[in-house]
Amino acid sequence: MTLLHAPATDAPVYDFRRPTTLAREHSRVLELAFETFARQWATQLTAKVRVLSQVTCDSVQMQTYDEYAASLPATTAMVLCELDGIAPKGVIQFPTVAALSWVNAMLGGSGVPAVAERTFTQIEHALVRRLMDDALEDLRYSLGSLLTASIGVAAIQYNSQFAQAAATTELMIVAAFQLRVGDSVASATVALPAIALLPQLGEANPTSSTEDARELIDAQVARVPVEVSLRLAPATVKPSVVLGLAVGDLLPLPHPNHRPFDLAVGGLPVAAAALGSSGSRLACVIVSTED
Repeated sequence: MTLLHAPATDAPVYDFRRPTTLAREHSRVLELAFETFARQWATQLTAKVRVLSQVTCDSVQMQTYDEYAASLPATTAMVLCELDGIAPKGVIQFPTVAALSWVNAMLGGSGVPAVAERTFTQIEHALVRRLMDDALEDLRYSLGSLLTASIGVAAIQYNSQFAQAAATTELMIVAAFQLRVGDSVASATVALPAIALLPQLGEANPTSSTEDARELIDAQVARVPVEVSLRLAPATVKPSVVLGLAVGDLLPLPHPNHRPFDLAVGGLPVAAAALGSSGSRLACVIVSTED
């Protein structure tokens, strides 16, 4: 008998002191913000490049800067963004080929993608930087209160391994996008330092102290909706009477004319009330309450 052994695999090292996963509630908030940015960015590209554009957000995750940089092509456009009061920089990354096609369309060309990756000329650099200034305005609007620091373009680099926007172990919030500008499709990413966004997201799965448990329970119970009914004194009848009821029959009730109605909450009487009206609607006036 031959035993087949599964090929050995390298298990990734996980540092429990610095988890690199987003809490579910944090992830959803960030996804909504970056989806808003994707729509804003598409509108801005359509207006500036004058070619119908569509941007979709594919994923949002947290990575170390070293993992993020390793996932990028060796040659690509990396717009480094400074955040006021924060040492690590943000990054907007996209292929230079895609940016050159945008510039081509802005200058009246057909917007056909370039045949090879290359650095920008002085004019191309100025036009791309203007596009990025507008994109950062959309990013600030989309993130809203999540991004409290001002952000601006610092430089454009072309080598993902040499563009040190942050320390290798720095945690980054990385959003991946797909850009369709005309007939060309490209992938892009936005990476922001986690320390710039996570404090505004609050604590994941927050817990409350048990010291004021009674007050918390009372406050929660006070907000629970309940059914309130106004009723007469009940009458006791035999099943034969109920089964024999027909239209026009009279069923006497043992409720005196001078006695107020019972106000019941959840089937339990809590007060006595007299019948009244409020405008065109019936209402009741509380005349006494019960403990």
